[in-house]
Amino acid sequence: MNAVNIGIFGKRNVGKSSLANSVAGQKIAIVSDRPGTTTDPVRKRMEIFGLGPCVLIDTAGFDDSGDLGGMRVARTLETVSKIDLALLVFTADSFGQQEQDMMRLFARYSVPVILVCGKSDLISPGPDLKDRLLQRYPGARFLEFSAEVSPDRQQEMTADLVKAVRELAGASRLNGQPMFDGIVSRGQKVLLVCPIDSEAPTGRLILPQVNAIRSLLDAGAVATVVQPEALKEIFLGNQGNPEFSLVVTDSQAFSEVAAMVPEEVPLTSFSMLLARSKGCFEQYCQGTPMIGRLKDGDRVLILESCSHHSSCEDIGRVKIPALMRRFTGKSLTFDVVGGLDSIDRPVTDYALVLQCGGCMITRRQLYSRLLPAIENGIPVTNYGMAISYMKGIYERAMRPLLK
Repeated sequence: MNAVNIGIFGKRNVGKSSLANSVAGQKIAIVSDRPGTTTDPVRKRMEIFGLGPCVLIDTAGFDDSGDLGGMRVARTLETVSKIDLALLVFTADSFGQQEQDMMRLFARYSVPVILVCGKSDLISPGPDLKDRLLQRYPGARFLEFSAEVSPDRQQEMTADLVKAVRELAGASRLNGQPMFDGIVSRGQKVLLVCPIDSEAPTGRLILPQVNAIRSLLDAGAVATVVQPEALKEIFLGNQGNPEFSLVVTDSQAFSEVAAMVPEEVPLTSFSMLLARSKGCFEQYCQGTPMIGRLKDGDRVLILESCSHHSSCEDIGRVKIPALMRRFTGKSLTFDVVGGLDSIDRPVTDYALVLQCGGCMITRRQLYSRLLPAIENGIPVTNYGMAISYMKGIYERAMRPLLK
């Protein structure tokens, strides 16, 4: 399960850091009456019972000024595209144009919001403010908070806030639908093909494979895990019909696996299951065939949402670019951006955006990552879908996903 990223936003000196410390139950941020104490986003990993792992992000005030202040504001605004839930902190007399601009930015990225009226011991919000804001922003929640009240009252306020976080984050399906939802039923047998090559991590499986096993166990299905070389014995040997309801392979082994798995046995890949689970699947379906329309000189953006040491067999940096050049016969330029780093070039410079499976990020982060391309009509696709398309297995590999 990916951690839920919770961003705390507001003007300087409205109580953001006090709120962060109260939710975390420890001093993760410096609290001061001096405006601008928080300069860069401060992150704290924690667990919220009933929700799971979370990352609390205390940001600099979005009303900061000057050259350095402008850089801090830019970092704060960048954070919006990387969060799953926003806490917008303000005081009863300070909800103005800048807060409205932030609410528009949250809406653009479909980020759910909790409106937190801070320092409520000094300025009471009153029912009119709450009603007015909830009428303007019907999907938001409204709560009060102050660090200058009795310990019991602060604990009560914090509990109400955590409850709202749990409800909003849970309702937003941050991690997408289960990988095999609607595909595999209780008791069915699924064969998982997991190559152990130079790109495989030492001593463990990669996260999509681990997620697949857990999802199958949750569904009450039977998971069998093998390497590609075992398929010959399973399907071409003397074991008879193994009656697997589905075979799932690492995308890099598509051709090898498809050649050994009978046509009547459904086949897909871990990355393609993630594409369906994580969101943007419809846009991937529309964008994948655009690979065949790439032209000489086109630039392709590869978004690899995890960080790892690159090797000569790296799927995103080496293998996919080589495969795409062979498939299209065109001279293409590739840019690779790892993790959630900023994209240096305008997205309109690209003819295609290729996203990894996204196992290391939440559904909302993946959506926000691809949103600028989608808004500008740039085709988007996914590692597994692109590989299956270029290897001529696309229609077969898509069949199980379109039930």
